[in-house]
Amino acid sequence: MTPEPAGLTVSHIGICVSDLERSLRFYCDGLGFSPAERHAIGNEFADTLEVPGDVVLTSQFIRREDLSVELLHYSSPAVTGRPAGTRNQLGITHLSFVVADLDAAAARLEECGGTVVEPTRTKGEGVYLLFVADPDGTRVELMQF
Repeated sequence: MTPEPAGLTVSHIGICVSDLERSLRFYCDGLGFSPAERHAIGNEFADTLEVPGDVVLTSQFIRREDLSVELLHYSSPAVTGRPAGTRNQLGITHLSFVVADLDAAAARLEECGGTVVEPTRTKGEGVYLLFVADPDGTRVELMQF
C-alpha cells in the first residue's frame, strides 16, 4: 500500500457548463448546493487552463456539506465536446448522491432542467438506482437504499 501524500485533502470537482444560470438551478435548486465564491478569469490564466485563444471564464463554486464543485462557464472560447454518455467511457462518468426518495428527487431534477435517463433505472437487492443528466448531459446518479 502506498502511503498517502502528506497533507492531502480533497479540494473540489470541476464541471464545464454551457449556461451558468441553468446549471446553478439544477445543482442548487435541484441538488441542494449553495452558491459560494465566483471568480472572473481571463487570459492571465490561459496557459495554465490549456485553452487556446482569448479566455473569458466564470468560475462559480457551489457547496453542499463537504463537497465543493466548480462550475466553469467559458464565454470565450466556446465550450467543446460532450460529457460521458456511458460508464465505460474514460474519465469521470458521473456524480452520485444518496436520496431518501428516488422518484421525488428525479422529478425535482427534471423540474430544474435535468433529464431522466430511463434505461438506467435499476432495482437491485436493497438498492434503487437512476441516472439523471444535468442540462449539459453530465450524469448524476441517484441511489436509494
